[in-house]
Amino acid sequence: MLAPNSRFDITRTSISIMRARYTMFALVALAGCASSNSGFEQATAAYVASPMELASDTAAADVGYRIGPADKLAISVFQVPSLSFETTVDAAGNVQVPLIGSVRAAGKTPAELSDELRVGLAVDYIRNPVVNVSVAGFASQKVTVDGAVTEPGVYEMRGRTTLLQAVAMAKGPSRTARLNNVAVFRTVEGRQMVALFDLAAIRTAQAEDPILQRDDVVVVDTSRLSERIQLAIQALPALSVFAYLP
Repeated sequence: MLAPNSRFDITRTSISIMRARYTMFALVALAGCASSNSGFEQATAAYVASPMELASDTAAADVGYRIGPADKLAISVFQVPSLSFETTVDAAGNVQVPLIGSVRAAGKTPAELSDELRVGLAVDYIRNPVVNVSVAGFASQKVTVDGAVTEPGVYEMRGRTTLLQAVAMAKGPSRTARLNNVAVFRTVEGRQMVALFDLAAIRTAQAEDPILQRDDVVVVDTSRLSERIQLAIQALPALSVFAYLP
């Protein structure tokens, strides 16, 4: 047990890992959703927007990787070996931390969890603790790549995965693919969203390569989607901006 008045003078190191944890819908279900003539409702920064989360690596680092069940975390408190350990997030999304007990980890970035642990330890145990949380092992994450690609399918993501990398997993776009029409479908807090990206511009560094999240569905060349979905995508307010499907 650490003495309540133990003091440590340390400088905190920032963490940049990303992921958001959301449950994605199947394309078949998407195509079968009830149609609506209403326009899109653009996402706010509280959900997902470009460039805050998806359109730049720097922003993605700020937003951070979202911890999920079965992730292995490395937790350390500077100069306190007894509080440096690895643990796995349980099915309920919690981790057990000495002195503090059960702490909710799922849905938080490593930086956010670090802050919470720092506050918890500072209350009664350590003065000015510096806590470092990193993801030592990622649970299985998947992204679906469909449409005009060489090998459509479901692919595993290992940590940070961009749109360009996901398409490369599917052996690249087909020769006839319309690269300026690449859609990413996502569910945010139960609501269906979509954003359109120009893969050709991303390839030539004229546009940022967006960071994908667990269970995203990428469709290369949206002309292969249903007419209703195509019309909805055409109504998007801008490239690289997620908006709610009507």
